[in-house]
Amino acid sequence: MERRSFVKFMGAAGLAAPAILTTGRAAAQDKPTIALIPGLTADGFYVTMHKGAQAAAEAVGAQLIYQGAAEWNVSLQVPILDAVIAKKPAAILIAPNDKTQMIEPLRKAHDAGIAVVCVDTFIGSGVFQTGAGDADFPISYVASDNVLGGRMAARALAAAIGEKGKVYVSNVKPGISTTDQREEGFKLEIAQHKDIEVLETQFNDDDANKAAAQFQAVLGRVPDLAGVFGANLFSAGGTANGAKQAGVAGKVKMAGFDAPESIVAQLKDGTFELTIAQHPAEIGYFGFMAAYAHATGNPVPTHIGTGFTVMTAANIDDPNVSRYLYKSS
Repeated sequence: MERRSFVKFMGAAGLAAPAILTTGRAAAQDKPTIALIPGLTADGFYVTMHKGAQAAAEAVGAQLIYQGAAEWNVSLQVPILDAVIAKKPAAILIAPNDKTQMIEPLRKAHDAGIAVVCVDTFIGSGVFQTGAGDADFPISYVASDNVLGGRMAARALAAAIGEKGKVYVSNVKPGISTTDQREEGFKLEIAQHKDIEVLETQFNDDDANKAAAQFQAVLGRVPDLAGVFGANLFSAGGTANGAKQAGVAGKVKMAGFDAPESIVAQLKDGTFELTIAQHPAEIGYFGFMAAYAHATGNPVPTHIGTGFTVMTAANIDDPNVSRYLYKSS
């Protein structure tokens, strides 16, 4: 990949940049080391994000450190963060496992002079460098619009169930910024569909087996269940497995969020009506470029919005759509 300026990359992607943070460093680092700490490593989303960050590192000749836990767990992410801080990189890209619990651990990086960029998930409100609040210190937040993604899933699910019936959200746990926002967007949109009733959210702790069991439990209580929105990869995949085990795959309509390679068959066989694919390679790429720009004395947008793609059985064979499937390796 040829070297190009960060400004050119931003222009090509049409990124959202509501504010610009300018670093005041007197001496910029020519070859900074930048770390990426994913939400968890055992997830095609973060594997794909890593590939994007690595491409950015190679484009500018900088070094990337990649280190994360195999599970989504604050108690596992914090010691990894501490170990990375000890390596003194110029910046840390991180998908925080909790928007509140990760504030103080990340403040250690900030206090050590290490720039923090939130990718995919955020701490606090996700609005940074305003001078307000105790989680204002990250220099940028790079992610897709999760509220809008939730709304898109709701519209499609509403149409699939004929604008009436009972639905629920399968989610991870409260306090995760992205999945909180997806549920928020879903419920805001579903509220516009007066004949659809939203049941209690089922929290699965990012455990696909638990999501499957919860689906079967809800179906047992609500035999006329019409649809489910799975707010992330494990929620959607686990719920789909539960539907298959209960013999109602395709009958109970499903909208998913995230796009592992396995989703192709589930779209084609009718298990899913659609799934919302984020662009994790772009998140990793532009997150790294934001950190690199800051480390080399250049201005950085405090928010960079990346896109998403709606995948259905009708479009999944289109190369312009299938290119956004998350790579497992």
